[in-house]
Amino acid sequence: MSENAKVTMQVKANGSIRVTGDVDFLDADGNVIKSENGFSLCRCGHSANKPFCDGAHKAAGFEAPPLS
Repeated sequence: MSENAKVTMQVKANGSIRVTGDVDFLDADGNVIKSENGFSLCRCGHSANKPFCDGAHKAAGFEAPPLS
């Protein structure tokens, strides 16, 4: 991963947090879980693939509080 690569995190309305850019996602021990140009993180708590989003928020009717 380049030290100067831009990473963007976008909070989707009533959905996931979309992470894009040259990013490594690490576990608590520093091992790479994902190393790619983008992935979505679960916010609803219903994903079967936590911490990643699997779209379960749609069936769960997840409604996020408004961002301030």
